[in-house]
Amino acid sequence: MAVQKFDIKEFERRMKGAIDTFKKELSGLRTGRASAHLLDPLVVTVYGSRMPINQVATVSTPDARTISVQVWDRGQVSAVEKAIRESNLGLNPIIDGSLIRLPIPALNTERRQELVKIAHKYGETAKVAVRNVRRDGMELLKKLDKDGHISEDEHHKDSAKVQELTDKMIKEVDQVLAAKEAEIKQV
Repeated sequence: MAVQKFDIKEFERRMKGAIDTFKKELSGLRTGRASAHLLDPLVVTVYGSRMPINQVATVSTPDARTISVQVWDRGQVSAVEKAIRESNLGLNPIIDGSLIRLPIPALNTERRQELVKIAHKYGETAKVAVRNVRRDGMELLKKLDKDGHISEDEHHKDSAKVQELTDKMIKEVDQVLAAKEAEIKQV
């Protein structure tokens, strides 16, 4: 069995993946304007499994204040509607056959606070993902040290690198979150 190697680049790639996912989720948090990306994080339970909304419907924005969801299978309209209602996005679906219209509410103070909370929730999820990658790195280093594949000095040096990378990534999450929060409050 081959000995697993420690590669900081691999851990950096995984942490950046978590941040990219976070940025994509935030891009869906539109500040008062309709965006098809708003529904990207939504998962719908259909045919006995959970699927992203874009695999059961076409999501589009016919105008700046409305998102339309054209469900491909008419029998799944109620499942899509349920997923939208339970998403805490503050959207009120209007069903018209297999088409679901989602009027985007104007941003009042309450809605802005709600969007900030959602953004913070996404941020916390991203931080947890980064910390999980950190944990994986630390566990790998402990195992390599225990099995005698690296010295104790290498273990400490590489552990410091993983921690430094983690701190950098957490700081990036905080910066992206602060920028989005400012955008939400500004509009």
